[in-house]
Amino acid sequence: MRLAFETWGRLAPDTSNAVLVLHALTGDSHVVGPAEPGHPTSGWWEGLIGPGRALDTDRWFVVAPNVLGGCQGSTGPSSARPDGRRWGGAFPFLTQRDQVTAEADLADALGIGRWALVVGGSMGGMRAVEWAVSRPERTTALLLLATTAAASAEQIAWANIQLHAIRSDPDWHGGDYHDTGRGPHTGLGLARRLAHVTYRSEPELDARFGRSPQDTEDPWYGGRYQVESYLDHHAAKLVRRFDAGSYVVLSEAMNSHDVGRGRGGLRAALGRVTARTLVAGVDSDRLYPPSQQAELATGIATADRLRIIESPYGHDGFLIETEQVAALVGELIA
Repeated sequence: MRLAFETWGRLAPDTSNAVLVLHALTGDSHVVGPAEPGHPTSGWWEGLIGPGRALDTDRWFVVAPNVLGGCQGSTGPSSARPDGRRWGGAFPFLTQRDQVTAEADLADALGIGRWALVVGGSMGGMRAVEWAVSRPERTTALLLLATTAAASAEQIAWANIQLHAIRSDPDWHGGDYHDTGRGPHTGLGLARRLAHVTYRSEPELDARFGRSPQDTEDPWYGGRYQVESYLDHHAAKLVRRFDAGSYVVLSEAMNSHDVGRGRGGLRAALGRVTARTLVAGVDSDRLYPPSQQAELATGIATADRLRIIESPYGHDGFLIETEQVAALVGELIA
């Protein structure tokens, strides 16, 4: 299988300046940079990486892999198998541990024995903590943002509804739709609408949209409210750039996340971490509430107090509040 990645900066001869940046569910390896062929949108963490920024590429060699199962260069359900057929619904079940194993193979191929910093939020944070638990000797510093040690029942429940929306689409065909000329776009759009509501906060949505109609549309006569138009926009945007099969594979991988599985429970697993660690939550996050980050901060002996990112944007705050994230990065690698 193939693992796509992007890099910035120059690797030092002793590889001591290597930083691993891990993306969330619908992210990819294009962390910074403009939209371009193969990347229909600009980088998802603009302002964090580059000369003079928190991850200064004059000093640090930054690596951002695209996860297995994805659809931006790494092998996923839309990729061809050795026999030429698409993987489709036959794509294997993946866990975050599988993802980290692939990322460790990438590090080996690059000659990187130890990361100076591993940073990730949400699904990326799941992989980051898995790196520190499974390979403590390869993780010097760790930044965990808006993530958890194990997926909760509520997080699994939200994902379950999204998966049902995709699999109920008549164009799903058990995941074998890639060569039919159609895809489960309606189901993926519904999944994205639901997910996006959980990514933001109620006060932000109310302040931005309230009960206002969209332009001249009348919700009483088939028109939309502004918030409905907003969800439609994000659904259409994701359908244009992301594969439904990847959404299913990666959502299931998130549901499987539990660093304590087979390791004597969460407390024993987190006790393996030796990396200098900062854990931060977003104060308005209702999908990955700060109580989950508090569990990480308490369970990791090398972490200090829980840090709070102040933001009205809910779970997406870790992507939007770049200055606050940059300050946390600076604490770890100053």
